[in-house]
Amino acid sequence: MTVKRVRTPCIGVCSTVFGDTVCRGCKRFVHEVVHWNAYSDDEKAVVWRRLDGLLKLVVSNYVRVDDARQLQAGLEYQNLRFQPELSPEGWVPDLLKAAGHQPLDYEAFGLTLLVDPANHSPRQLYDTISAEFYALSHAHHERSHSQPARLIDMVRDVAEDLGARQA
Repeated sequence: MTVKRVRTPCIGVCSTVFGDTVCRGCKRFVHEVVHWNAYSDDEKAVVWRRLDGLLKLVVSNYVRVDDARQLQAGLEYQNLRFQPELSPEGWVPDLLKAAGHQPLDYEAFGLTLLVDPANHSPRQLYDTISAEFYALSHAHHERSHSQPARLIDMVRDVAEDLGARQA
């Protein structure tokens, strides 16, 4: 019996080793990068769903996937790596990055470009999507993981203030 492992989102460009709380490569949080191998498949799936949701949100502002099968076939024909754990929108950045500054026939991949191609080469679009994906991931980290520390500080400040008033 073959056990299918949940793949890592890592793309080999980790910035958490330089102190980033969110990896600029895969957009996981530092604790997810560090503890990935200890996570259960369910925990890994939660991380994948968050990454996919954020990436899908960003990509859908620039590109519409009209035919996911056509996109997958085009990626496979071009021998381009893509993460099967992601939705088809999540595959788009890999295509954009591979195209670089060359023109891209979006329709041939089952896609519709939602912005002016004269102002957005595939590489420029990739860079924009990557930056926005990082910003959303960072904001999600701040909202989810930094707030409790601020709340504890606020509670401590209120308690100290109350103690000072009672004294």
